[in-house]
Amino acid sequence: MAMIRIQPAPFFASKNRAFWNLQLAGWGGAFLLRALSALANGLPLDLLAVILVNTLTGFSITLVLSVIYRQLINRKPIVTWGGTALVLLAAVIFHATIDAWVQGIYYGGSRETTFAQRFIGITYIPLTLLGAWSALYFAINYFLTVEQQADRLQRLEAQTTAAQLAMLRYQLNPHFLFNTLNSISTLVLLKQTGQANAMLTRLSGFLRHTLIAEPGSQVTLAQEVETLQLYLEIERMRFEDRLRTHFELEEAALEACLPSMLLQPLVENAIKYAVSPQEEGARISVTARVVGERLRVTVEDTGPGVDGPIHENLFDNASTTQGQPVSTGVGLANIRNRLMQAYGEDQVFETRSEPGGGFTVLIEIPYERASESASEPEPGREAAAPPAAAASDNAERADPAGASATVIPLNPPRTMGSSA
Repeated sequence: MAMIRIQPAPFFASKNRAFWNLQLAGWGGAFLLRALSALANGLPLDLLAVILVNTLTGFSITLVLSVIYRQLINRKPIVTWGGTALVLLAAVIFHATIDAWVQGIYYGGSRETTFAQRFIGITYIPLTLLGAWSALYFAINYFLTVEQQADRLQRLEAQTTAAQLAMLRYQLNPHFLFNTLNSISTLVLLKQTGQANAMLTRLSGFLRHTLIAEPGSQVTLAQEVETLQLYLEIERMRFEDRLRTHFELEEAALEACLPSMLLQPLVENAIKYAVSPQEEGARISVTARVVGERLRVTVEDTGPGVDGPIHENLFDNASTTQGQPVSTGVGLANIRNRLMQAYGEDQVFETRSEPGGGFTVLIEIPYERASESASEPEPGREAAAPPAAAASDNAERADPAGASATVIPLNPPRTMGSSA
């Protein structure tokens, strides 16, 4: 799942650089405005020197204010705003004092005004400039603080989601390992060491394959099917001809992204409730199609189906159900929770059981095509295209329904009169 993170605005990526850019632009603009106003009113050009001194005074004072405000901004509100008011008042008085003194030197005896008169007359200018500067300083810093908090919250939410996805993913491996190791133990007790050794070899291959992907990561449907084929090779050693599988995957669907290890629990569930209880076994069909902007995947079996408490047992942690396989509450509930974590409400997870038998799981998620780089096979690993090798052990089998140009059958099932 892609992780969205709030990034600082590019201008404020470096707070130090942004401060100096705003400082120079702001005070430069103030000087330019006052200079143009003086020239427009026909004042002497040497008055620009007075304006320049006043501007440099304001520039220097705000540098000191920035240091003081930086210490006040993280204090209690009464300390922050009370201290800011006192410091701003002192800065305005100091600025007005400098301005009055400079104007007294510039005008000399041409104007009969006292220092107090000049001070009172020009106080509004530093009050306006320094007040606006202070307001802008606090506004920008609070904006950056809110942005950082939002970024931190977004990261925490993403980490929480990733942790939940990892937890759900890690539930699958012990669940699968328990069943597989139990089968190997049975083979050893029956002294079928050859089959037990072969199953161990295939189990190690399956685990190596699945551990490549990080928990919570996404893979293409083609890669997911490749992993599923490794799992089915292990199960075929247990059930042989009783386990029949059929895959119909559109070419566009093979490039779609989905959470890793999404289909294996569904197929495992079908084997447990459809293939295992029936002497004749069952057929498991996996279909994937792109419908509009959605990827629709169905996993269905020809087993006895489930109703009532048995159906609830697939999702709950019930311990026993008389005459039926016992659910551990991991498989379907795990998939449902993983889809909710990955896609929120933008997903569909439905189960259906027909009265005459059969059980179907429908998954519908947004269609996200893998990038070209993600679609390339990893070094030392074959591409996860619809593998002819995966169906080589059934090459002599023919699909009675055939396959269209856009549907790729994998491991076609044997023709059976009882299968629809």
